[in-house]
Amino acid sequence: MQFNFDKINDRRNANSSKWQVKEHELPMWVADMDIQTAPAIIEAMHKDADRGIFGYQYVPDEYYQAVASWYKEEHNFEPDLDWLVFSNGVMPSIGSILRHLTDLGDNVLLQEPNYNSFFNAITSNGRHIVNSELDYQYGKYSINWKDLEEKLSDPQTTAMIVCNPHNPAGIIWDRETLTRIGKLANKYDVLIISDEIHGDVTMPGYDYVPFASLDEEVTQNSISLVSPSKTFNLAILHAATLFIPNAKLRQKVEHAISVDGISSPGIMSMDASIAVYTEGHEWLTELRQYIQKNREYVEDFAKKNIPDIKVLPAQATYLAWIDCSKLTDKSDEFNQFLRDKTGLYLAEGTKYRGNGNQFLRMNLATPKSNVEDAMQRLAKGITEYKA
Repeated sequence: MQFNFDKINDRRNANSSKWQVKEHELPMWVADMDIQTAPAIIEAMHKDADRGIFGYQYVPDEYYQAVASWYKEEHNFEPDLDWLVFSNGVMPSIGSILRHLTDLGDNVLLQEPNYNSFFNAITSNGRHIVNSELDYQYGKYSINWKDLEEKLSDPQTTAMIVCNPHNPAGIIWDRETLTRIGKLANKYDVLIISDEIHGDVTMPGYDYVPFASLDEEVTQNSISLVSPSKTFNLAILHAATLFIPNAKLRQKVEHAISVDGISSPGIMSMDASIAVYTEGHEWLTELRQYIQKNREYVEDFAKKNIPDIKVLPAQATYLAWIDCSKLTDKSDEFNQFLRDKTGLYLAEGTKYRGNGNQFLRMNLATPKSNVEDAMQRLAKGITEYKA
């Protein structure tokens, strides 16, 4: 490989939220990579720093052109430049959209288990969560279409957040599924908000379907949100792009994020983001391969050594969703036990709701030696848990 993803990077004294743990602990909970980002991005940030001037910046046309070109090359879809809107982040934008495009007391539909930050974004803005829970059978999730339509048909339901690829389960919703969701949302006048932050981290042989690439019939009622922050571990940049094909809807969102003060780029975000989208292809190709190998190691180790758990196959994300239902239906308590006994710090599935109380989530975007260490600790912890 051209890039060294095996390198151990000491983050314990780097103000890392992930690594704010005890000396013996191994944190693999939050979606934050332990891998250095692409050299081209580091170089772009160095150039910004070397100028020594950190004033206000604007979003140049080059940024939008870079995003569109990236999507054409990586996902066989080239959005119109007019559709693209810059913001300071996916979650801040979702909060802003909910505040300005829905009303207090409205329902926002989710499909649990789901990314836990959605819950707070909805309730903290005075909206209500409506759950159309994913069915789970034989190690696979599927949509309960009858229940979904019933929840969408409620006049109080005005928005639906689609997580594609899905966090935490790593599912890529296919074109047919997304179109069906979009048509149902149209039928009941429900706005689609599509969080696609994990869209670039697909496993080799898979690609995700951007909601904005669907037929105009459904995209006119949609807002898609993307960012390099997960793929290239660039949360510090606070940079995201919204795809909004509908001009009237786009105008409303531009006003919303402007009012909320999240429409201007931060220091270093432009040059680094442009470097992502113009020079990040080879790095990402190797990252996908590396994560897939880590995933295969975890799946194989579990099959051979920990028969009480099942690591669900995933098409995307660098997260492993681990079924612990043979051991517990209280994954928060189980996770704390593992941390106390072995130092392994995973994410408890309870925070994702749905049937997450039977799951743990593990971050695989870390050097393989950490993954090997984690699986040894997990095996040891489960042995002690069963004793």
